[in-house]
Amino acid sequence: MPESFPNPENQDNSVRKNLPDPAGRKDDEELFLRKMFRIDPKHGMDILFRTYYTPLCSHAVRFVYSRQIAEDLVSEVFFQFFRTKAYQSVSTSYISYLFRSVRNEAFTYLKREFGKTTVFDDMSENIHPSSLDQPDMEVHFNHLFRKISETVAELPPQCRKIFLMSRFENKKYNEIAAELHISPKTVEVHVSKALSYLRQHLKSEWLSILLLLIL
Repeated sequence: MPESFPNPENQDNSVRKNLPDPAGRKDDEELFLRKMFRIDPKHGMDILFRTYYTPLCSHAVRFVYSRQIAEDLVSEVFFQFFRTKAYQSVSTSYISYLFRSVRNEAFTYLKREFGKTTVFDDMSENIHPSSLDQPDMEVHFNHLFRKISETVAELPPQCRKIFLMSRFENKKYNEIAAELHISPKTVEVHVSKALSYLRQHLKSEWLSILLLLIL
């Protein structure tokens, strides 16, 4: 997590009191955040981060199957949001922009993780980043992410358990080995098999989305 962003676990009461009533309307919350960014961008960023970091991580982890990677992706989204001063030009709500950005980051990560083939790499070179923000792409992203969940569920029980322990619980190979009473090498083999299975069974999904992005 970038050092410039606070830990949401340490959220103080003064910030909480300044936040709009959770039961209030979303547009009131958006207006409040935009006002804070106009007054003091750093303070506005502090409130935005404290409010949405955890929900965004929970959203990302469903896609990338790793808490650490989810946290890294979300932190990067916040960093770029502040660095590029996106808060000055976002036409949608901040939260919609952030959730879409996290999904795009997750897609980019998943392409690297599960789509490592020459054909995908060659096709990806023709994709402009703005094409990821097309309105209909969210439907295709959600379909892809559901397919990933289904594919993970199809893994053999032991392989699936080890893969989730490694990626979702962020445990090291030796920790998993000790907990399951197997060797670290066996853990490595299971994780490798899981990744290979995912790449193989998601090829058609990658191809469909990449074709849509290019065409």
